[in-house]
This record gives sequence, structure tokens and C-alpha cells, in this order.
Amino acid sequence: MNLLTASNIGKVYSGAISFEALANIDLSVAQGEFVGIMGPSGSGKTTLLNMVSTIDRPTSGEIRIAGENPFQLSYDQLALFRRRELGFVFQAYNLLHKLTVKENIMMPLVLDAQPIADMNRRVEEIAEKLGITSILGKRTYEISGGQAQRTAIARALIHRPKVLLADEPTGNLDSRAAKGVMEILEKRNKEDGTTMLLVTHDPAAASHCDRVVFIKDGRLYNEIHCGDSRAAFYQKIIDLLSVMGGSENEFSPIRYS
Repeated sequence: MNLLTASNIGKVYSGAISFEALANIDLSVAQGEFVGIMGPSGSGKTTLLNMVSTIDRPTSGEIRIAGENPFQLSYDQLALFRRRELGFVFQAYNLLHKLTVKENIMMPLVLDAQPIADMNRRVEEIAEKLGITSILGKRTYEISGGQAQRTAIARALIHRPKVLLADEPTGNLDSRAAKGVMEILEKRNKEDGTTMLLVTHDPAAASHCDRVVFIKDGRLYNEIHCGDSRAAFYQKIIDLLSVMGGSENEFSPIRYS
């Protein structure tokens, strides 16, 4: 069953000179699937993620998440839909530095006015899954980048969203921390069945996905599936990126074992 469908999506930014960022994009993501989106800078991959996340509205076409068109909701309904049905992970973590790790993770449940006992139980569960129980009492400036991103992932997952949307989640991390973050995302996808959509420039990160969709110049270019070998999948990603082209140093050459 498809949890997410984007049908004939187009996005035009108007101005003195109009710019077509996306055109004729069709994308379906099945329940429990982990899909990566890759492409050169300016290809439209983040624009597509912004459409799916309801942060930006498509100029044409339709997006449905669990059968619902979020852009037909009122402002208040959309805010509630975004908070309850979607989880977000960003390159810059977007944590609140005045709060502890635990308080950051708990934030979606606080906004939903969940009982304190339930919030504490859920925090303990997700922290154990992500290996951050020992840092729950620390402030965000006292932890490493990898721990900060694990905290952000915990916050994104604690309310059990229908879709987790990750925009360059390893972009600020070294290869070791990046590997840890991607292994966590992959494990939560496989064990919890969380549907995930990942935008990344990093072939090693993308190789943790079930499938990678490539976008170039605002249009779908190709897609490849993982199969049985992640090493072979990684090499296919590298090969396709080299065919697509892009500016020097645009795609990460780092591979973690």
C-alpha cells in the first residue's frame, strides 16, 4: 500500500523571471519503505521534500499522505497534521539549546498535551533504541554532533509519525557519526516499519535506503533499488551520479565501511 503519492507535481517560483523548480514529478512511497532522493545542487530534490513536508505548496499536481491531501486542510488543521503525522530531521539538528536532550525529545508530546507519565515512558523507550539514555539530562551544547542528530531523530520519531522526512541528516557529521546515524535510521525503518524519505548528497548514506530516486533539472532522471548487496547498491549509486554529472566536490566521496 502506498502511504505517500506525489502525482504530476510541478513548482514554479514567480518573479521578474519565473523559475520552474520541478516538473511532472510522480513519486509513490509504500508503507514502511525507505526512499532516498539524490541529484546535483539545484536539481529540485529539497524542493520536492518541502512539498511532501507541506512546508511549501506545489504549483500543480497533488500530494497525498495516508490518503489525505494536506493542502486541502485549513491552516490550523495543516499545523496539526504536520505535527502529528510527520517527523522532521534536518542537517542543522534544529534543537533548542536552552532545553536538555530529554526536553527536546519530549517537545512534540508537550505540544500535544500528553500525560507526563506517558511522555516519560516514551522518552525512555526511544532513547534506549537510539543509544542516548546516558545523555538525556545534558544540554545540547554538551553533546557531540552525532549525539545531537540522534536526539533530533528521537524527537522526530517519539510521536510515531506516518512519515519521517530527513534533509541531509549526515551533512554536518564526520564519517563515523554519519554511519551511526544512518544505521539508526535503517534499523528504525526495518524494526518499527517507519516510512522514511531521505534527501542526501552522500552515496554512503543513500545506500541504506531501499530505493534511490534521482532528480536532475527538476525532473525525474532515474531510480535504482537496493537488492541483496548494499556494497553493490553503493557502487550503482556512484556510477549513476557520475553519469548525471555535477560540480566538483558536489557529492561526498567518503565511504564508511
